[in-house]
Amino acid sequence: MKAIVSVDANWAIGREGKLLCPVSADLKRFRQITTGHPVILGRKTLATFPGGRPLPGRRNLILSRTPGFLVEGAEVFPSLDALLAAAPEDSIVIGGESVYRALLSRCETIWVTQLGRAFPADAWFPALDQDPDWRETESGPIQEENGITFRYITYSRVK
Repeated sequence: MKAIVSVDANWAIGREGKLLCPVSADLKRFRQITTGHPVILGRKTLATFPGGRPLPGRRNLILSRTPGFLVEGAEVFPSLDALLAAAPEDSIVIGGESVYRALLSRCETIWVTQLGRAFPADAWFPALDQDPDWRETESGPIQEENGITFRYITYSRVK
């Protein structure tokens, strides 16, 4: 299992259910990496998508404790165990905060887009650069879009 996430300088991922700072190059990269793979996400993350609809070109596996929650074009699981029983190995975790935390221990690779500054936030991703279970294995150059700097970093689980 893998994960993909965009974080700010303090490992924040969102505020009031929204991305901190959408970067079009990062959104294109997200689409390129996840298309054709099952994606794992929570109900609240799904609600942030256009029309609250599942992502096209991907099998959408949604973790939700809301009884009776159903989504056309997606599979909804009421528990982590049920989700894990159905999730293929090539699944990619795409958020939000509680789903990342629940599945981080099962991931082998995490693709991070790190923004060059901090933003006001209310949701965070664990700081992988301070976690001995993770190591940076790839780091791209610093890029800039509309005054926001960012870079792509790949973290791998230490075996």
